[in-house]
Amino acid sequence: DQRVWNRTANVASWAAYLGGRNGSANVPSYAAPARETNLAGLPPAIVTVGELDLFLDENVDYAQGLLRAGVATELHVYVGAFHASDVMVPHAPVSGRWRRDEFSALARAFGLDEPAS
Repeated sequence: DQRVWNRTANVASWAAYLGGRNGSANVPSYAAPARETNLAGLPPAIVTVGELDLFLDENVDYAQGLLRAGVATELHVYVGAFHASDVMVPHAPVSGRWRRDEFSALARAFGLDEPAS
């Protein structure tokens, strides 16, 4: 179901984000890290994605590339979730898990106490 996000929206957002450089060799790695061929040395990452998200495959591929490069990486795939479902359906149990996972990762990264469950 592509009502939330689809290829047309994706192309338009990349064009807006990259100022028309999308699809060219002039895109800096920090703007599109999945294009980088050497992921070694990147900071630890958490990759979160819904099982029904248009970006599922590319997010999993990116997380696996980070892991192969020796980057500490958490990958969370949320069963039954779609793109932005954590925002659109904030009271769903899966949305709560998604937010807690992200907040916990940030707390660990910044050396803060983890949020209460």
